[in-house]
Amino acid sequence: MPRGSRRLKIDWGPLPPSLPTKATRGQFVPQQRGLRRAPLIRQLIACKSIDKLIRESEEPTNALKKTLGPWSLTALGIGAVIGSGIFTVIGTAMAGQTIDPPSLSNTPLLHYLVYHIAMNGRPGAGPALALSMVLVALVCAFTGLCYAELASMIPIAGSAYTYTYATMGELVAWVIGWDLILEYAFSNMSVSVGFAAHLVDLLDWFGLHLPPRWISPAYLPTGLQDFSGHDIYGTGWHFGFNIPAFLVVMVITVILVRGIRESARTNNIMVLVKIAAILIFIIAASSFVKPHYWHPFMPNGYWGVLTGGSIIFFTYIGFDSVSTAAEECKNPQRDVPFGILSTLVVCTVLYAGVSLVLSGIVHWDWVKGNAAPVVNALKVLVPTAPWLKWIRLFVLIGAMTGMISSILVFQLGQARVWFAMSRDGLLPAVFSKIHAQFRTPAVATWVAGFVVGIPGGLLDIGTVANLSNIGTLFAFVLVSIAVVILRFREPERPRAFRAPLGMLFPALSIIFCLVLMMGLEIMTWVAFFIWLAIGLVIYFFYSRHRSEFAGL
Repeated sequence: MPRGSRRLKIDWGPLPPSLPTKATRGQFVPQQRGLRRAPLIRQLIACKSIDKLIRESEEPTNALKKTLGPWSLTALGIGAVIGSGIFTVIGTAMAGQTIDPPSLSNTPLLHYLVYHIAMNGRPGAGPALALSMVLVALVCAFTGLCYAELASMIPIAGSAYTYTYATMGELVAWVIGWDLILEYAFSNMSVSVGFAAHLVDLLDWFGLHLPPRWISPAYLPTGLQDFSGHDIYGTGWHFGFNIPAFLVVMVITVILVRGIRESARTNNIMVLVKIAAILIFIIAASSFVKPHYWHPFMPNGYWGVLTGGSIIFFTYIGFDSVSTAAEECKNPQRDVPFGILSTLVVCTVLYAGVSLVLSGIVHWDWVKGNAAPVVNALKVLVPTAPWLKWIRLFVLIGAMTGMISSILVFQLGQARVWFAMSRDGLLPAVFSKIHAQFRTPAVATWVAGFVVGIPGGLLDIGTVANLSNIGTLFAFVLVSIAVVILRFREPERPRAFRAPLGMLFPALSIIFCLVLMMGLEIMTWVAFFIWLAIGLVIYFFYSRHRSEFAGL
């Protein structure tokens, strides 16, 4: 090509060894004729070599201790999935939310695109929430198999972030990493506030009442009422701090800093307690089921089933947390697929069981706005069966245990994403610093703890859980696309696990995730795009200048 020509030709393929850039041979980056042209574009679409990712993770200064087996991974996944959702968000998914007057911002996107009218809130699934669970399980199965294939090929900390960096380039990797930070952080803020609410219920069971100023968020969008329904605080800000929400995050942060083995052992115990509590609830409450509460089974039709699944979907990011710990597995090619799929099977069965029993012992609309629907439904039955108060106590303890294990796994996943992004130069190097004794990313873990703990003490985050939903679904879409890209680009690369039926499962994963995303409100979409815009500003003004691909 003539030297003065303005034409630019990009050829996708591995770099020749003579190319004078910071990249190494074998990395998937674009070659150009005219090396000084479009350096920004080359950097944005530069991909890391899978072999290089694995090689870097094995360097002594970056290596994490490999201690996890298949059952520990399954326990980690169950600990994340069955946490806040089955004890708190299940009420919102079943009964929906009512907003008066109708608001465009609170209207599900798909509903507005079809009918072009605003809604007065989101319809709940009612007793058909069990069908929502099946829908979510199918989507998660499709996506889980994609995760399993990628995790068996790329057993590196970082999960979806690492997968996109190896397939779609640095810019998309930054976007998904930023998205995962949103996903994990807002989930844990919500769960920590839910934990505090259940702690108040537990203290009430023992007849203890602490000053509400120190057990409630400083910001209360709907005010605060006592158990008799009397107002304690009006709507808005008040002087106070949710100490239980802050402390539970800080205690878990200390556990995570001390090491993944200690974290996994602690989580295994909590998972057993939680599963026992759920099974006891299903068995004890099933004898009080009134079948007429199940009619009509779908009070809000298919829209209710869709929005119910969209609301509770964020509780299924547990298997994503399994893949973030791939670098700490003894045998990731075998253990990660096992942990992901077994997590989905166990959690779906338990979710569906709780949903059917809960909607059978109280009317589905009764749980609207209820932050602790499972334990409070048992409280309604206590006058007719006093022995149920002991079941309620055990279930309450199990609910709190579930929330603790959920926070533990999400904080582990969040710190590992920060660690992976820092190791790639997209975040400051201090976040990839390994503790000399415990061999854990201590700085990233501490920062993640304060980022979640302080807002958890100040804010009522329940209304923004949808940001976790859309972030989760967005990550699922990109992971499924990554599978398709690697199938075409590196078909010969060994795969210890391959999603069956060719391209069918990745395609179904992409389609169903997009459908569930469109079941979320327009306000959630706007907030999500604002978050991504903030991330892009940070990337273009900071991260891209410190990336290993800077100067391509």
